[in-house]
Amino acid sequence: MSEWSRVRLGDVLMIKHGYAFPGEGFVEDQNLPTLVTPGNFARTGGFKAAKTKTFRGDFPAEYCLQAGDLIVSMTDLSKEGATLGLPAIVPDDRVYLHNQRIGLVQVMNPQRVDRTFLNYLFRTDKYRAHVLGTASGSTVRHTSPSRIYDYVAEVPNVHKQRAIAEVLRALDDKVAANARLASTAVELADSLFAMRVRGIQPSQTFAEVAVVKGGGTPSTKVEEYWSGSVHWATPTDVTNLSVPYLESTGRLITDDGLAACASELHPEGSILMTSRATIGAFAIAQVPMAVNQGFIVVNAHDPEAQWWLFHEMRSRVPEFLSHANGATFLELSRGRFKALQVRLPDPPAYKDFAATIDPLHERARAASRESSELATIRDTLLPQLMSGKIRVRDAVRVVEGVV
Repeated sequence: MSEWSRVRLGDVLMIKHGYAFPGEGFVEDQNLPTLVTPGNFARTGGFKAAKTKTFRGDFPAEYCLQAGDLIVSMTDLSKEGATLGLPAIVPDDRVYLHNQRIGLVQVMNPQRVDRTFLNYLFRTDKYRAHVLGTASGSTVRHTSPSRIYDYVAEVPNVHKQRAIAEVLRALDDKVAANARLASTAVELADSLFAMRVRGIQPSQTFAEVAVVKGGGTPSTKVEEYWSGSVHWATPTDVTNLSVPYLESTGRLITDDGLAACASELHPEGSILMTSRATIGAFAIAQVPMAVNQGFIVVNAHDPEAQWWLFHEMRSRVPEFLSHANGATFLELSRGRFKALQVRLPDPPAYKDFAATIDPLHERARAASRESSELATIRDTLLPQLMSGKIRVRDAVRVVEGVV
């Protein structure tokens, strides 16, 4: 650590605010530039694909982001500020726009600090504690360039910064490659379903072809119901996924908590669909789990029809939204869902479909699981590298063994 020194971020970088793009230009056209929003920041840092909001209209050219730009989230809608101040690197897959409440990091002294190194510095616990400790707002959390500028970091020389960043980036690159593979496999499965479903007329309801259940929440006032070993899903667990496979949940309940709530323990393979506020986010439960009241849970009477029902449901989200109602937030009731008709072919057809797409989903699941393991390794190495507790060459040996 002797060659490490203290640097105030405001002395080496600037953060530029984004542009307030007028709402009348917001559209959903994938051929247009995409607005970056706080939803594009993963909870551990990094760029996350989200429901895209595109823009049609004129705007200053300086607010068109470049691939490789370093950005930070200046606003977070969660009370805990889950992504506030976290970084992301702008991908090269489309044109992205520098929206308001997104900060563009511009390094003013590249001899003192490396931009890629900053991408990892902004993920450290000390930096996060500073951002959250100085944030304003209780429901919606905000930070500002001046607050980030005041953070003082311990950094090595710029050559070692680049070496540290290279180690961590190798893991991130593999995670990103896996994410592309998984996403492509799921999109291919959706496309195959779209071809197979053509011309099939609905003849039965969801209630007739599947068991349709819901969920509930144990009393939060009873401590004995919480922190057990039973997975208990909330919509946030699903909306945070990049691919539709839920391996674990953010909260766990006890057996007593399960017995005291309206959810049963749904089996592995259950289709989970969010049904209130955000309607139509999907996951396949990878372990048995309970769910809260924000879900519709579906299991086909014939297990070999499960993949067909999953893709049938994914293809009909706009229709589901049209059947939702509610004053405070939209909700699709379980009763209304059960009454909707299903386009289900004869058993030989849906069994053949399942045999065709199961390998695609298995490939996507495997890539997603490997990414989770690599992310764990990265998150373990990151604080040790960023504090000088582990040497770069030792970290390189670890990374070479997994990528």
